[in-house]
Amino acid sequence: MLVALTIATAVAALVLAAWCGLAFSRDQSTKDWHFIGMAVVTLLALVQLVVGVVRLARGEKPEQGTVIFVAYLLGAALCVPAAGLMSLTERTRWGSMTVVAGGVVLAVLEVRLYDIWGG
Repeated sequence: MLVALTIATAVAALVLAAWCGLAFSRDQSTKDWHFIGMAVVTLLALVQLVVGVVRLARGEKPEQGTVIFVAYLLGAALCVPAAGLMSLTERTRWGSMTVVAGGVVLAVLEVRLYDIWGG
C-alpha cells in the first residue's frame, strides 16, 4: 500500500471526526459543509481502494491474506458514506455523532490495512 495515502486518509478521517464532534458539542446536526468533508474523505478511501486493487492485479500480495485485505478496503470505502447516510436520517446532534464514529472507524481501518499489507 501507499503509506502516504494511508496516512492522509486516516488523518482526514480524524479531522472530519473532530469537526463533526465540534458540531455535536454545539448541539448541531450535520450541515452541507460536513457533507463536503465526507465527500473528500470518501474520495481518499476510494482512491485507496483503486490503488489496492491495482496492486493486487499486478501480483503483489498482502502478508495476511487477500480476502481480508479486500474486505477491509471495501469497509474503509463504505464506512463514511454509511455514516453520512445515517446522519441524514437523524437530523439532530446525534447525526453529527454518527459521522464522528464513522471517521474514527475509518482511521482504525486504515491502521489495520497498513498492518494487513505488511507494514
